[in-house]
Amino acid sequence: MVNHLKQLLDIWYPQRDSQLWVLATVYKTEGPCYRKSGAMMLFNDLGQQYGLLSGGCLEADIQRQAAKVMRSQQSLTVCYDGSDEDDISYQLGIGCGGTVHILLQPVRAVQNYLNLGEIRDHLADHGQGQYWQLVDENSDAHSHWHTSDYSDQPRLVHQDNQCWLVTNIKPQPHILIVGGGVDARPLVSMAKGLGWTVTLWDSRPANARREYFMAADTILDCPITSLVDQPWFQQLDAAVVMCHNLEMDAQAIKTLQTSSLAYLALLGPLARRQQVLALAQLDANKLPIPIAGPAGLDLGGELPEGIALSILAECHGVLHQASGRSLSGALTVSTGNR
Repeated sequence: MVNHLKQLLDIWYPQRDSQLWVLATVYKTEGPCYRKSGAMMLFNDLGQQYGLLSGGCLEADIQRQAAKVMRSQQSLTVCYDGSDEDDISYQLGIGCGGTVHILLQPVRAVQNYLNLGEIRDHLADHGQGQYWQLVDENSDAHSHWHTSDYSDQPRLVHQDNQCWLVTNIKPQPHILIVGGGVDARPLVSMAKGLGWTVTLWDSRPANARREYFMAADTILDCPITSLVDQPWFQQLDAAVVMCHNLEMDAQAIKTLQTSSLAYLALLGPLARRQQVLALAQLDANKLPIPIAGPAGLDLGGELPEGIALSILAECHGVLHQASGRSLSGALTVSTGNR
């Protein structure tokens, strides 16, 4: 699956002049919807589409609307009302019952490709910024890109009788996995499947072999303390330490305490966490970066795949400031017989 904006732009960029392209963006929603404001998708004149704006129900019709934009080279807005029996989204049975408003803009060189090339470059450098898109019909497409650390929810701004969608765009999370053993393989694959940037470190020659970690963006075998010299070290979002070696884990935990991680996990039980902290000469009550150890949510996983799922679920929740609780609230864990 290719859904993160950086992935979409990496596909689009080398083909930007060889195909006609349309950028589709959700600019307003009402009620429950699969994607929220700021979600983007790309279409070309070969019928190819990259990304999702619904659960796959509306994309065929959005492609038809995108074809109109390719012919007219003018912006277009469309609305899908899941509560209206006469609306195509209702007829398709999408079920969510919400209303989604979508802006379709032609991506043309004469308009600097809607600044998509600049956005791609900044995301590659782990930068972020604000993307302004003019929400209008039957007009030339207009956009602005401003680098900024300012973070806010996508919003509509009215200026000089014009309506703009302002979206804060961030790079995909960058996760460092410390330890390239067998149980790291599903963790790397799942993290990459989420669209994250994945760096794997292990200095042991028998570990972190490329043939077992094809999904990893980078594999390193340098001394663990030299990770601080990597240009991306202070831009890491998460790290999972799983060397299965007390000394190596201790060195890694101590080194990563100098980063700006939002999530730091250590594989193993609580007693092992205490051993690692003692070797690292760190006080559990005075850590600059708290350690999730044992790592992950209690999902009952025993095999590497289940453990990887629980760790990434916890990590995903932390990075997105989510609670990690059941959305329905109806599920309970039973310890009795089934």
